[in-house]
Amino acid sequence: MIEAVGLTKRYGDKTAVYNLSFQVRPGAVTGFLGPNGSGKSTTMRMILGLDNPTTGQVTIGGYPYRKLPNAPRQVGALLDAKAVHGGRHARNHLLCLAQLSGIPARRVDEVLGVVGLQDVAKKRSKGFSLGMGQRLGIAAALLGDPQVLLFDEPVNGLDPEGILWVRNLMKALAAEGRTVFVSSHLMSEMALTADHLIVIGRGQLLADMSIKDFISANSADFARVRTPDTEPQLREKLSSALTEAGGHVLPEQDGGLRVTGLPLPRISDIAHDTDVRLWELSPHQASLEEAYMRMTQGAVDYRSTIDQKAGLQQPMPPGAQPPMPVPGQGQPGWYAPPPPQQGGQPFAPPVPQGQPVQPMQPPASPYGAPAGPGAGAPNPYAAQAPAAPPAAPAAPASDLTKPEDAR
Repeated sequence: MIEAVGLTKRYGDKTAVYNLSFQVRPGAVTGFLGPNGSGKSTTMRMILGLDNPTTGQVTIGGYPYRKLPNAPRQVGALLDAKAVHGGRHARNHLLCLAQLSGIPARRVDEVLGVVGLQDVAKKRSKGFSLGMGQRLGIAAALLGDPQVLLFDEPVNGLDPEGILWVRNLMKALAAEGRTVFVSSHLMSEMALTADHLIVIGRGQLLADMSIKDFISANSADFARVRTPDTEPQLREKLSSALTEAGGHVLPEQDGGLRVTGLPLPRISDIAHDTDVRLWELSPHQASLEEAYMRMTQGAVDYRSTIDQKAGLQQPMPPGAQPPMPVPGQGQPGWYAPPPPQQGGQPFAPPVPQGQPVQPMQPPASPYGAPAGPGAGAPNPYAAQAPAAPPAAPAAPASDLTKPEDAR
């Protein structure tokens, strides 16, 4: 178990973590969430003894990390997948770590197989892709078969298959009774992986609860209701009836209604009593992302501003007309129309024999303005025939070839 009590860390006049207390219990995957700059990485470094807390303490199994006997056999961690000597082979990197901790060499081959890198074990890590580097870092964390594991953004750079593998790995490790502490910014992945959440903002604890309780405490469930689109008067009639019954009704852009404060059976009864036919009546629960955004909206340090484009656009040439607005553009469900006909006049009549051929005029744009000078260019939306693959270069004599994916 990991336990932090009154943990505070200051760097000069900046306080990265302030009076942080929590427990990470075994047998569950605990997610560690927070905006950028909230102190997550600093907290993990203090857990592993890489940074000393200004005040407070953090222990693993009742001991500070530096006092654990043969700590790599008890704690495994992935904080930075790039913390690898690029000139070493993947197997040699793990073998060095194993020899420092008294771990037998056969364990190196075992973890290489677990993470799927057995086929590139003798390739230098500096040529690894981001996802392969993540797999190598996970292998290093698993090397000592530890009871406590810490992962900082473990799925960064992995493909969908790799993300699913990491998710199942975390759950399997927790099911064995191990302590698994995972930091990530991917809310959808945390919702599928974590059982418990610890959320911090600006170095202070915001939440320490299960995912289900976290979503319930920071969001409101609602019912989505739709009436026939051809009869808007029914929607108004139902909206008034639901409001009189104590519900809160908000219209949605597609003509539906978002109803809170009333259970689904009650909404159905009201619709029946008011003789309103329903096209949809469905429950909706907020996602972890929505609950997280609501919780942390006051603790975000880096926010985007509106892009002010004044003075950046090129002036229009004399006599040119501004583009006409496209009806419906920007509304939900709107898609761009197909591109104009390219390549000249596709059905031009034949030219009588003996008459000079007139140059083809560019086709008219569907928006009223003549097509631009690139109208005769190939259609960029047309499917292109696949090009012949280039001849494979001869393999160099050294082993510094670009590695393939481990899978």
